[in-house]
Amino acid sequence: MSNFWDFNVWGTFNIFAVLFASLLIGNMLQKGIPFLRNSLTPTSVIGGVILIIIAAVYKAITGNVMWDTAFFGGKGTEVLEIITYHTLALGFITSTLKSNDSKVTKQRAGEVFNTGLTTVAMYLIQGIVGLGITMIVAKVIPGFFKAAGIILPFGYGQGTGQALNYGNIYETEFGFVGGKSFGLTIAALGFLSASIGGVIYLNLMKHRGRLKLADKSQFPKPASESVDGENEIPLNESLDKLTVQVSLIAVAYFLTYLLMFLLGTLVPGLQSIVYGFNFLIGVMAAIIVKSVLKFFRRKNIVKKEYLNNFLLTRTGNFFFDIMIVSGIAAIRLDILEQYWGVIAILAVAGTIVTFIYTRVTAKVLFPHYAEEQFLMMYGMLTGTASTGIILLREVDGEFRTPASDNMVYQNLPAIAFGFPMMLLATLAPEKPVLTMVILIAYCVALNIILFRKQIFRKKKDKIQSDVE
Repeated sequence: MSNFWDFNVWGTFNIFAVLFASLLIGNMLQKGIPFLRNSLTPTSVIGGVILIIIAAVYKAITGNVMWDTAFFGGKGTEVLEIITYHTLALGFITSTLKSNDSKVTKQRAGEVFNTGLTTVAMYLIQGIVGLGITMIVAKVIPGFFKAAGIILPFGYGQGTGQALNYGNIYETEFGFVGGKSFGLTIAALGFLSASIGGVIYLNLMKHRGRLKLADKSQFPKPASESVDGENEIPLNESLDKLTVQVSLIAVAYFLTYLLMFLLGTLVPGLQSIVYGFNFLIGVMAAIIVKSVLKFFRRKNIVKKEYLNNFLLTRTGNFFFDIMIVSGIAAIRLDILEQYWGVIAILAVAGTIVTFIYTRVTAKVLFPHYAEEQFLMMYGMLTGTASTGIILLREVDGEFRTPASDNMVYQNLPAIAFGFPMMLLATLAPEKPVLTMVILIAYCVALNIILFRKQIFRKKKDKIQSDVE
């Protein structure tokens, strides 16, 4: 029996308190320091970096890992990783539960589809570049984990949670020492690449007179009815409306666990992979929950609408903020001493290929709003969706172009076409060469589909000119 004054009772709360405190301090620093404010670096990243610095100083002075002291329950690093793991899935579930009644035209459907294909193609390019780099490094440094570089698309393209998931799989299943910290560090550098690289590009284009930044004072504020929409449950009743949203999220995540438990029992050899896909299975569970609610509404069993987009957005942002700050705070710098050179090469290469590919794709496929589409894609594919939105708001403050909608709706094609990439990542440690061949072939095939109009139009024009 634990005493209420024991650290094992207070340890987890102390971790959350420190995480929230770092967010508040990070927010004050971002508002008060012009460089940070102008860099567009998310507050959650600043908070995580603050905690890394504090932990590094503590380690240098005491020789101990700060998060693993009794004050944080003795297993603080593990708790931070668990928080990151869960908040990834919870954020995806929350986003999936949001309703969407917008009608998509044929042209817009094509643009959304192309955005989803661009996302997956970028994952593949990042994977090819990353895996290629670490396969070369493994030739120079015997014993280096060859497949480490394939974490690049998960750190840059998908963010902190997925970088941790695959780093954990490589560390526990394939013996990649420091795999979790390696993945989390790649993700953190991705955020810096998005923020700093995005700002450099914005200022360069502004200086050349080719880009006009949005007037932030004119950004629209959320309307009051968005919190209390038509035919929705009351904001304050016997059960608070926010409590209802959180309850439905929890039900969906519980269903996620049941599905993972079932799959893990049926295929015990793939248990770590199944649980690593908690965010993807969470999306499926959220769709089931949302479908059940719609069924009850149609049958008039449920009289009111329970889901509210405004509250779900706020809740999802909360989960993603916690995911980022806890993921960065969990990085163990001491474990990464031998990897810094490789990490720096991966970060620079990842930034360059992402910038070039998203820039070219935006100009060719989205000519009417190329700048907005590029900034959204570059921010999203080096950081997260929120980073993409931060950069997009600098040039399209009221979201008048379709770029923001493209980012939201592209998830379905991105998941469908991106799923093989996730499976290939588990093949890479055992068969890196075969994985590289498949990645290249898949990337070529996707780009043919993506640039189908440009490719086949040129062929058609060439045939017609030959005939003439």
